[in-house]
Amino acid sequence: MEIKEILRDLREKKGLTQDALAEKVLVTRQAVSRWETGETQPNTDTLKLLSREFDVSINTLLGAPRQLVCQCCGMPLSEDGVISREPDGAFNEDYCKWCYADGKYVYGTMDALLDFLAPRMAQQFGGAPETLRPQIASQLRELKHWKNA
Repeated sequence: MEIKEILRDLREKKGLTQDALAEKVLVTRQAVSRWETGETQPNTDTLKLLSREFDVSINTLLGAPRQLVCQCCGMPLSEDGVISREPDGAFNEDYCKWCYADGKYVYGTMDALLDFLAPRMAQQFGGAPETLRPQIASQLRELKHWKNA
């Protein structure tokens, strides 16, 4: 789906008129109309307001053009329900809700995350946790959170 269809569908599901949505995100009704016809698209600041208003990620508003992956554990963030949030409720599209919660990282070290992941991955995919641990660690080191650690 394109952004124009997504915005119209979300607005209608919430029972808002174009005027009402415009008021909530501080634009004119004409701006909302132009978004819904595909003539223009909301700017970055407005996308943030729309994300809050509709309680969906910006990625969802844009039609999910990016394949989001948790930058801590590597889990695909395929739906908004698993994406983390900041303390103010805004989505943080870099992390899953299990790695980043209430504005804090859950796993203080890569070892702590490996202690959690290795046994579960061994159970799911077979193998011994101690054998999988170095492979998992190698993949984690490529993620933004661990590159910057």
